Amino acid sequence: MDEASYTSLPTSHLLGSVPAAIVEDKKPINYDVPEANLQIFPPNNGGDKGWGYQAPGTSRGGDEQSTSRWKGVFSISSYTPYFDVDTDAVLDRIKSSLNPTQGDFFRKIDDNPDLYGPVWISTTLVFVLAALGNCATYLMNKHSNQKAVWSFDVSYVNWAACAVYGYVLVVPTAFYFLLQYLGSKVSLVRLWCMWGYSLFILLLSSFLLIIPTEFFRWIIIILAGSASACFVGLNMKSYIEGNDLTVVIISTLVLQVALALFIKIWFFP
Repeated sequence: MDEASYTSLPTSHLLGSVPAAIVEDKKPINYDVPEANLQIFPPNNGGDKGWGYQAPGTSRGGDEQSTSRWKGVFSISSYTPYFDVDTDAVLDRIKSSLNPTQGDFFRKIDDNPDLYGPVWISTTLVFVLAALGNCATYLMNKHSNQKAVWSFDVSYVNWAACAVYGYVLVVPTAFYFLLQYLGSKVSLVRLWCMWGYSLFILLLSSFLLIIPTEFFRWIIIILAGSASACFVGLNMKSYIEGNDLTVVIISTLVLQVALALFIKIWFFP
């Protein structure tokens, strides 16, 4: 058998043979990768209604809706963004509270209400009332009787804490539910913010109430209470503009003046 007969055998069906490669015309595969835009990171996966990543302190359109839900009301992390505020913003809002005729406090805080200012003002007012109330009582006793025995009344701290914290928490919350019931769209955090800053003028007036002159004390507390009431009333009027809620405005004025009178009668008798 010659050598040429071996080479003519078909090899495509033999065990272990490798099929011949079939060359076909194929379109070239495009491996181009779209350019990544690193300026938009992290991405916004929420569509038009999603907010993606936002830096602390920036406003979110869903804040007012989330505050009206009670899902995270007992979570500390829910209130963290409201304490992310700088000193300049707090001082600017304090100045607005001292000028009640403007009535633009809600426009000033815009979508970034804070709770740092109200908490700081309320806590300071508690200790100031307790300390200066005792000091004023001491001066009045010494003014009327040099031999009068006087002792520090620790209960002033408890009364001041209950009055101030209770007022700044309960009153805005009550008005929030009332306005919701009446059909007005309001934000509870904004109301807390506004009412907290309204107490700053009462904090300043407390330092003048230690003067042992009863007539001067009444003048001071009436002026301070009226200014604080005007600040709350005018801002509430601009906030619920378009709704005939005169009773609500009058109620805010009365309650604010009542708090000022309570401070005078209880802590500076």
